[in-house]
Amino acid sequence: MGRLGLLGCLGALVLVLLIGGGWYVGVRNHLVELDQQVQAQWAQVENDYQRRFDLIPNLVRTVQGAANFEKSTLEAVINARSRVGQVQAPAGGPPGTQSNLPNDPNAMAQFAGAQENLSGALSRLLVVVERYPDLKSNQNFLELQSQLEGTENRIAVERRRYNEVAQTFNSAVLKFPANIVANMSGFKPKAYFKGAAGSQNAPEVNFNFGTTAPATGTR
Repeated sequence: MGRLGLLGCLGALVLVLLIGGGWYVGVRNHLVELDQQVQAQWAQVENDYQRRFDLIPNLVRTVQGAANFEKSTLEAVINARSRVGQVQAPAGGPPGTQSNLPNDPNAMAQFAGAQENLSGALSRLLVVVERYPDLKSNQNFLELQSQLEGTENRIAVERRRYNEVAQTFNSAVLKFPANIVANMSGFKPKAYFKGAAGSQNAPEVNFNFGTTAPATGTR
């Protein structure tokens, strides 16, 4: 092989390496952007769950003021809230947050289960409130009810958006040939936020009192 031929081969090799390197960098940067979108959307979910978590003590104190309110119903809410606070965040996220949950399917399932249990306890409490006319006309309770309703709606929206961006990320990570870059860079599929039955919608919490509420006794 002549000198020109050798130079031509070296030039072709350099060109291939440059093209391959450029492709690798481009794909990796795209995956980084998608990963950041997942983290940002998860932060929105976490913020809304934290808001609900912070509203519950005031709700409990308000309901406790009602004469003879069912103790077991209140205890169920308190215990469910406590279990949410006990969910251990996976290593790798900022201290005091659950920001690394999308990277751990088991921890995500535990967190989702605890949140769904809390939603169920809140739903039962609000049904029981139907038996207490004084509570239903209590201004502080009505304000908390409105705040909780808005928070539940935001949770449902943000959970759906999180699952959408997680799906976009997972598709990018699993498709060939981008999966080669993902494996080399340590990107793994994100965990979806699933309810007990696999639903992406938050458990319903009924805040509407009146004729549409379940019958709970004679008025």
